[in-house]
Amino acid sequence: MEYRHLGASGFRVPVLAFGTATFGGTTDFFKAWGSTDVAAASRLIDICLDHGVTLFDSADVYSNGAAEEILGAAIKGKRDRVLISTKATFPAGNGPNDYGSSRFHLTRSVDAALKRLGTDHIELLQLHGQDNNTPVEETLATLDQIVRAGKVGYIGCSNFHGWHLMKSLAASDRHGFPRYVAHQAYYSLLNRDYEWELMPLGRDQGVGAVIWSPLGWGKLTGKIRPGQPAQPGSRAHDIAGSGPAYPEERLFAIVDALDEVAEEVGKTIPQVALNWLLQRPTVSTVIIGARNEEQLIQNMGAVGWNLTAEQVAKLDAASEATPSYPTWHQKGFPMLAKQRV
Repeated sequence: MEYRHLGASGFRVPVLAFGTATFGGTTDFFKAWGSTDVAAASRLIDICLDHGVTLFDSADVYSNGAAEEILGAAIKGKRDRVLISTKATFPAGNGPNDYGSSRFHLTRSVDAALKRLGTDHIELLQLHGQDNNTPVEETLATLDQIVRAGKVGYIGCSNFHGWHLMKSLAASDRHGFPRYVAHQAYYSLLNRDYEWELMPLGRDQGVGAVIWSPLGWGKLTGKIRPGQPAQPGSRAHDIAGSGPAYPEERLFAIVDALDEVAEEVGKTIPQVALNWLLQRPTVSTVIIGARNEEQLIQNMGAVGWNLTAEQVAKLDAASEATPSYPTWHQKGFPMLAKQRV
């Protein structure tokens, strides 16, 4: 397994991480992802560790905390071999302070997560979304205290706008607070919005990308074709309305290109889609999920080889989309748009 630095930090993570949103399935939304119990989770974790996948990502809202509890139970006796990433910010209750990035909510969220996970520290804590109502200085000062207390090693964010992430990084530099070294972001061949603003920011500021839903909400498996819609029981079907919109013809063009490349390299369509992501700038790790051992082992086949430049170009062309303003405007001036490596 290849390891990369997480952003500009000295912390190394495997290029594939395992996502635990499939653990629990105690809500209708997360049941569509999976309902893995402790015994099955323990088996999946053992397979991950055998293949060098040591980073496990969770969140307090995954099945209302059940995912963290199952992860904690499944890693008993293995904690020294495991890296834990989890997230907080989204509503974890019905009270007026049960959400957000305030000092009140974050301190309680971290303590609750540690209890559910059965550990005294978390390697990476990420804010699950940006809170426009809490000053970034309050959030970062709180995270600074949590890091100094030894409860968290590194901090990151998730689903941030570029302006909010940059505002936070500037505040960290100004006050000597820890910097976000990771941005857990949605990025796939189906939706490449991450490239327009967040990727250049990550390259400039040393923020590593932790990619979630790399197969486009389950749509880049090769199972969805013209006249063959997503089937009941699959995430692409059961929570289809929760993902970003896309034109069907765009999906089919991408899958056609994936088909061609997969045949050339002797790999599956998901393996090719994951490998494409691993060659993109700023990507530190890609989160894979699995309901069973077969899916997990297949996804891990995305590493240990690389697409050729020509194959990457073919996938780039099939998935290209017009970016939003001002990115499309700046592309007209390549001498200004090019970023130093």
